Amino acid sequence: MRPIIDVVIAGWGSYIPMYRVAVEEIAKVWGKSAKHFREELLIDEKAVAGQDEDVATIAVEAAKNALSRSGINPINLGAIFVGSESKPYAVKPTGTIVAEAIGATPRLLAADLEFACKAGTESLQCCIGLVGSGMINYGMAIGADTAQGAPADALEFSAGCGGTAIILGRKDKEKDPVALFEGSVSYATDTPDFWRRPKRDYPSHAEAFTGEPAYFTHITSSGKLLMEELSLKPSDFKYAVLHQPNGKFPIRAARMLGFKKEQLDAGLLVPYIGNLYAGSSVTGLSAVLDVAQPGDRIFVASFGSGAGSDAFSLVVKDGVQTKRELAPKVTQYIRRKMNIDYAVYTKFRHKILT
Repeated sequence: MRPIIDVVIAGWGSYIPMYRVAVEEIAKVWGKSAKHFREELLIDEKAVAGQDEDVATIAVEAAKNALSRSGINPINLGAIFVGSESKPYAVKPTGTIVAEAIGATPRLLAADLEFACKAGTESLQCCIGLVGSGMINYGMAIGADTAQGAPADALEFSAGCGGTAIILGRKDKEKDPVALFEGSVSYATDTPDFWRRPKRDYPSHAEAFTGEPAYFTHITSSGKLLMEELSLKPSDFKYAVLHQPNGKFPIRAARMLGFKKEQLDAGLLVPYIGNLYAGSSVTGLSAVLDVAQPGDRIFVASFGSGAGSDAFSLVVKDGVQTKRELAPKVTQYIRRKMNIDYAVYTKFRHKILT
């Protein structure tokens, strides 16, 4: 898919809570092996939202960072989409909270989107469509989550908190573009590998089923289709960002697509902050933009259980060099951390009801 009008990134920003819980803390409570998660799934610790943090606060902080880098007046945003599966209200959009907090109201489209872990890139697709058709000049796509995992479940070791906002604009109106979208592909089927019923606190998953017919099939399919449509090959990309449910899956999927491990390294964040769900792929892209140089090409492929994948090709432009210093980088948020024990973690994540 290619827009009629060239679409570029005008600004980007992330936010990751400072609290961390190590896999050993979780493993010792439930009598499990931390070695399995560290050595096989490549997870060391995960980011944990504080008591006063949720998807709305995370999205607002990321949005402010993206605006700082873009230099645009928030009133010029024509749309704000927040992709998440852990929004604070069951009935009330997070998008309007963000829009009001950053001063973008009232003349804009605001909505929340859901598609498990690809809701962030789903927001990107919507903004590309609106900007690329000329309906709006700028749009903001956000992927953020305070991911849930049931006590003792494998997800509890990996489900992290954080998110990223990306501002998209028209190339012909943006003076200092960060990156140009060359094209995208979406690939979706009804593959029920992960779900959460109403009034359930935690999601369920089909364990190994989430690998072969879900994650790997969808990411490799969208990636191959994208490269075929754009006549590109893996060696044409300097960086590759794949959805990160753990550290093992993206490395294997990248190998299946023909990418090398070094192409993944800059955007592989799950060992340090866990799986950010809807924020995973867009935060990986954010980390790559923090270090990429003009002319570099970036491959991005998300995955959302249920199931689907969005794949993108971007070419970095000169604006990345001047804008990256205008807001905190992902690595700065990773280094800014405070480790907590399992008791504090359960308190912060409301796992103990009073």
